[in-house]
Amino acid sequence: MSTPALDQLRSQIMILPESERAELAHDLIKSLDTPNDNSVSNEWELEIKNRIAQIDAGTAKFVDRDTFRERMMSKIKGQ
Repeated sequence: MSTPALDQLRSQIMILPESERAELAHDLIKSLDTPNDNSVSNEWELEIKNRIAQIDAGTAKFVDRDTFRERMMSKIKGQ
């Protein structure tokens, strides 16, 4: 159930740049995760930061959903 405060916050968040929304989403999901292996968690944290930096720098290579789906289906069928 949505509250006026949540609706207002959601509206403010949606005007942020994509990279900032991604960072916020990461932080929110991280706050919901249960404690786990810190070494793995730290490596994922580094990977996420690297990918965000690539997006910010304009060097990330994006793949459209259809291409991604085709690649994954090919890998699944190849197993």
